[in-house]
Amino acid sequence: MLLKYISTSSQCRQKIGRVLLLSVSAVAASVVPAYALAVSGTASSVATLATSIASTAAVTKKPRQYANETAIKFTAGNGDSIAAFSGFFMVPENRQRAGSRQLKLHYVRFPAHTDQPGSPVVYLAGGPGGSGIHTAKGPRYPLFTGLGQHADVIALDQRGTGLSADMPNCVSKVVVDVAYVLNMPAQEQQPLDEQKFAALHQQAAQECSQFWQQQGADVLGYTTVQNALDLDDLRQHLGANKLTLWGISYGTHLALAASKIMPERLDKLILASVEGLDQTVKLPEQTSLYLKRVQQLIALDPAQQARWPDIAALMQQVLTQLKREPIQLYLPQADGKTSPFLFQSLHLQLLTSMSLADPNQRLGQLLQLYQGLQAQPEAMKPMLTELISSGIFDGFAAGPIQLRLMPLMTDLASGISPKRQLLFNQQQPSALIGGMLNFPMPQLNGSIPGLDLGEAFRQEASHAIPTLVLSGTLDGRTYLAEQQQAVAGLTAKQLVTVRYGGHNLLESSPQVLTLIQQFLATGKVNQHLIELPVPDLKLSAAQ
Repeated sequence: MLLKYISTSSQCRQKIGRVLLLSVSAVAASVVPAYALAVSGTASSVATLATSIASTAAVTKKPRQYANETAIKFTAGNGDSIAAFSGFFMVPENRQRAGSRQLKLHYVRFPAHTDQPGSPVVYLAGGPGGSGIHTAKGPRYPLFTGLGQHADVIALDQRGTGLSADMPNCVSKVVVDVAYVLNMPAQEQQPLDEQKFAALHQQAAQECSQFWQQQGADVLGYTTVQNALDLDDLRQHLGANKLTLWGISYGTHLALAASKIMPERLDKLILASVEGLDQTVKLPEQTSLYLKRVQQLIALDPAQQARWPDIAALMQQVLTQLKREPIQLYLPQADGKTSPFLFQSLHLQLLTSMSLADPNQRLGQLLQLYQGLQAQPEAMKPMLTELISSGIFDGFAAGPIQLRLMPLMTDLASGISPKRQLLFNQQQPSALIGGMLNFPMPQLNGSIPGLDLGEAFRQEASHAIPTLVLSGTLDGRTYLAEQQQAVAGLTAKQLVTVRYGGHNLLESSPQVLTLIQQFLATGKVNQHLIELPVPDLKLSAAQ
């Protein structure tokens, strides 16, 4: 969640992966094991299946065009294109205030290629802050087109996201100082700990709230409840009796909220990597349990287990080492000069929290970084310099703090219950990465008066809407046990477990599309387990 305040989650993942991929490989094999690049064929397999479906489907009449829509050719990142409609509809920014300004919410609609389409399927991006339209251009494009044999599929940019964002990002005057005092030993520097980091972001949030209000925004309008009510306005715009909601991560949080607010207007729910209504903040203990599951994955290969006997202990040792001896770096600047940067344990905790979502090569690269820092920290300076120079911490943990309106306010509004806050407080002090997985929540909880949606909102949904739930056993963000708790009250659910699946499991296998299609057609699935290959973390080569 944490970098959603300055970039979309997909952009963040791409940046981290690109930098780690280039940087870790440059370290000597004696310090960090070498690895080979591998290209997954999963996305192409899904694309082939979806293209086949689309090409063989018979379109017997011209697709309907709604108000405010323009016919377009929608082109994905891989060059594939399809006829679609670009549209918008208007909603109040804050329905609790008379005379609230109107927001223009944008979407792309992929029309159904069937004479008898079902309820429109609305994709709800994660984050919060992700763009549905941008997502449709990426690896999930085949799912958007493949579901057209059942219904119109809507890629929605939720309020404050993508094309629907009409407020600028806020660059605050609050600066995270990552420099150190020249000629003073690094171990004598004042550490950038979680408490100090949170205080800085508290100041920035207050400043940015005032900034957005001066720009004309009502910050109290950026909540999951308002977002859910937007969906009903979209339903009316499309002239539909009901909608089917298809969400991932925060998108499931939104879908579950909508299922409480307007259950009679929802046909089906498709939930992947579920985030419950009181699960905006993930519990630190669950991260520790996740690392144990990763260790079990490593143990499947005796040779790897011998090389990596206890990754949690390795990570804890390095973090403790960095607290005692931060690493002094000099970052090159455009004018040829350098600027000082003190790489501390908090920075590595942040980097770790960015890299846990999926059991893939990026996670392996992170572990190799830890191994290099344990063995030869001085040898890792070039790699760390390149990593930080990429801007991965800019606007968040380095320089002026930058915030985005929708992600910040939406998470603060969803909040955390007193019971869960107590659990967090108990677990955070001894947790490997502290409270960084969800930063700046719960650290900023309650900081904007009148924004929190309250305990009634956070009570988990309970209903009989047909619901398909897709969960990965190696999801490093919305953990499997918590997902099961979040959907416990759904009496008409179909559970599908993706063995070895991570957080971004929608593109993990062609079977995902097949099961969603089956669910849309019948409300049920005939398969409740998707078996993925054992993930390769690329932890090969001798130490």
